[in-house]
Amino acid sequence: MTSARTLSDAAPDRAMILAAGLGTRMRPLTNDRPKPLVDLLGRPLIGHVLEKLDGAGIRRLVVNLHYCADMLKTYLQNRSGFEIHFSDERDALLDTGGGVKRALPHLGAAPFFILNTDSTWTASQISPLRQLTQFWREEDMDCLLLLACRDGAIGYSGAGDFHLQDDGRLLRRGSSVKADFAYTGVCLIHPRLFDGCPEGAFSLNLLWDRALADRRLFGAVLDGQWMHIGDPAALQAAEVWLRAAGP
Repeated sequence: MTSARTLSDAAPDRAMILAAGLGTRMRPLTNDRPKPLVDLLGRPLIGHVLEKLDGAGIRRLVVNLHYCADMLKTYLQNRSGFEIHFSDERDALLDTGGGVKRALPHLGAAPFFILNTDSTWTASQISPLRQLTQFWREEDMDCLLLLACRDGAIGYSGAGDFHLQDDGRLLRRGSSVKADFAYTGVCLIHPRLFDGCPEGAFSLNLLWDRALADRRLFGAVLDGQWMHIGDPAALQAAEVWLRAAGP
């Protein structure tokens, strides 16, 4: 990406953690707990997300709840150092976009991060969250996705999600057999992208398509190893890699 520069105002200090899914692909590990509380190397997946956020100085969070909501809420209430608001979806699952929309009153009017709990990484140098902050350009962007190279990703067997253009703008894989880059489950987004979006459940893909149409969807590539932890086999593969990589 060219002409990258930092945000003109204070760096984003808020994040939404998507934690309301049913975790069906992670069964039987999710028979008695939500997927964010499945352990990776002895710590819950959401604990690894909190560590990444804390390392980037982001401690004002919203977490949505649905399956085993009380168990997840209890775990998070015991985490010091964070200001955490809960967005309760026990009445109805709202998908990724609808879940974030319900939480917008807690997220403010500035760009904020969205993170999945089934994604983790090791970074070579700078925190990827800080990398997104540095790449953000208010006048050009509505959403900036953290991407990983499809080849070499752990726990990911898809054909890739996006083509990355020289100026950092994204194109969908579309009819291509493969795309070089996969979405890591991490993005920096401006709340204005939610203006006029539907009520109820909808996917963030709806907003990405809106940004794509306006040429305001961009990507930044992770300099490190990405792990998609979507099922027990992927969890085991991530643990094997992380143990081999060492501290």
